[in-house]
Amino acid sequence: MDVIAQGFRQAFLLMASLDPELYGIILLSLKVSGLALAIATVLGLPLGALLALRRLPLRSLIISVMNTFMGLPPVVVGLFLYILLSRSGPLGFLGLLYTPAAMVTAQAILAFPIVFSLSLAAIVGVDPAIRLAARALGATPWQETLTLISEARYGIVAAVIAAFGRVSAEVGAVLMVGGNIAHYTRVMTTTIAMETDKGEFALATALGIILLAISLGVNVLLRQVQRRGGVEARFSAWD
Repeated sequence: MDVIAQGFRQAFLLMASLDPELYGIILLSLKVSGLALAIATVLGLPLGALLALRRLPLRSLIISVMNTFMGLPPVVVGLFLYILLSRSGPLGFLGLLYTPAAMVTAQAILAFPIVFSLSLAAIVGVDPAIRLAARALGATPWQETLTLISEARYGIVAAVIAAFGRVSAEVGAVLMVGGNIAHYTRVMTTTIAMETDKGEFALATALGIILLAISLGVNVLLRQVQRRGGVEARFSAWD
């Protein structure tokens, strides 16, 4: 218990002293996860909307595959990316292995099926009467699509938040393709694992507390988004 208490005391001292190493790791973590989430959203949301609104060939197969990939093990993603990006791999000439770009790619692959599948489910779940009303009012296909996406916005936001929660806590894939290089590819999750193995609990505890705070904030935001969506849905029903 003394070791744990000492670890917590040192952790709070590190956070209070604005330790540059600590906050550099946090900033890199947020940059990598934020960029990966942006890429996954830019790709996943339009494709999810397309399959929700159009009956395309192999639609059911694609949806099944994406639903399966929502639980894709990070170490599997890391393994395949490592093979692709290693010097002997087909993309080795790019020199991306052990760089933040490789970490962003790994996290984007993990986030993409979550954004895709949950956005698709949110859009499919919109009341069909809204689509019929848009058509009756003379909306173009593009306007109809935007209307449905707008109605599903809370579900889409929830999808993005859920994807962020997945990538921000990821360690296996980023460790394999990032290498955990100090001041270059070292992020919160990989630092926690490394410092714990070394028996140095102060930095690991500080980052663990911050990571838990971020996760808590994401979950609170998700809850508020879902609650607000439910309230608006009830008001719409009364109207």
